[in-house]
Amino acid sequence: MSEVIFRGGTVLTIDPQHRVLAGDVASVDGVLVHVGGDYTPQTGDYQVVDCAGCVVMPGLVQAHVHTCQTLARGRADDMELLDWLRTVIWPYEGKLDEAAARASGELACAELLLGGTTAILDMGTVHHTDMIFDAAERAGIRATIGKAMMDYDDPQIPPGLRESTQGSLAASAKLISRWHGAAGGRLRYAYAPRFVLSCTDELLREVGAQAKIRGVRIHTHASENHGEVALVRQRFGKDNIQVLDELGLLGDHTCIAHCIHLSDTEKRLLATRGAHVCHCPSSNLKLASGICPVPELIAAGVAVALGADGAPCNNNLDGFVELRLAALLHKHRFGPRALPAPEVVRLATMGGAAALGLADQIGSLEVGKRADVIAIDVTALHTVPAGSPWSMIAYAAKACDVRHVAVDGAMVVRDRRLLTLEIDRVRDHARTAAHRLFS
Repeated sequence: MSEVIFRGGTVLTIDPQHRVLAGDVASVDGVLVHVGGDYTPQTGDYQVVDCAGCVVMPGLVQAHVHTCQTLARGRADDMELLDWLRTVIWPYEGKLDEAAARASGELACAELLLGGTTAILDMGTVHHTDMIFDAAERAGIRATIGKAMMDYDDPQIPPGLRESTQGSLAASAKLISRWHGAAGGRLRYAYAPRFVLSCTDELLREVGAQAKIRGVRIHTHASENHGEVALVRQRFGKDNIQVLDELGLLGDHTCIAHCIHLSDTEKRLLATRGAHVCHCPSSNLKLASGICPVPELIAAGVAVALGADGAPCNNNLDGFVELRLAALLHKHRFGPRALPAPEVVRLATMGGAAALGLADQIGSLEVGKRADVIAIDVTALHTVPAGSPWSMIAYAAKACDVRHVAVDGAMVVRDRRLLTLEIDRVRDHARTAAHRLFS
């Protein structure tokens, strides 16, 4: 047995009672066995992690990221969505090779873990998804990853991203066989049709059917941009969420990024089918896409999570930035009590866990759940004096405040040092690969 003890912090459980406790959080072989109060090790095989001056809480869960895009950070600024895709992102992804995909994945995973994100729902590009899985496996992050699916005959899509319907499905099947449930269940697969405009009806129908048969999730984009919504209506004669529903993709196993421009019918459909929406505030602001009506969705019964999206439209993967923006962004329209601190912290943890289909395993600190735990130093000047720990996390904390991180009970960050990947090597490989691609 291996015991890990986060000792002496203020504990945000994020459990149904929203308890705030003092004391220790302990795990044995990756399972939480103690939350709050004093804990005495049960064996001689244990490590104590000093959390004095820290808030200890479940790791952040980001339900929409593109780790494959990290090398394009700073290369696609000040553009709107469709131009951003067509002029930079798709050409970039079309040129990615195995080495660059691995470098991008490592860079993203390192940034995410050092910033307190312990679990992600990740959309890769059309090729080299094995390299993204490999990076996540070695980094130690919990990741549900899917290859982007793009079989629609669109002349705007570069040759390097074009695929056949059967080729896309076959590649996904191989990835499921190889990676779904790997690393002791820490790695899983999700079908990732990019959006309805990049996919044929045949592919989307088959994804809807296969996801249910194979028991995997669906991860896609919808209703992000006015131009995109107009093109969907032009092609299908109806809106995004209705298209997804009629083709069999909408359900509680589905997470849809953005969902900014929704009709009332679409909001009701999302709630009725139990689908999850991932709110990506930084990305939506930077691409001038708009603001997802999160309080309205929650009031309608729609499950909401948070995500940073990709480095080219953010330009970072900092979950605390998204948490703070989500807490602030809706108050001007819905009033100062919209998304209070405890609720938005819950979106960043349990909301993401639910979107990944892991609400029974992660997202809160409860005995019997997996030990995805972070300790956030709240002694820095921008968090002093100590008030409500909810307020500190929602409004004041930064990624650089994260002191310790465990995923599945394994320490991956200790005293702000990444233990699983060599940072200098990650940085050098990323710079070399980006220089080669963009030269």
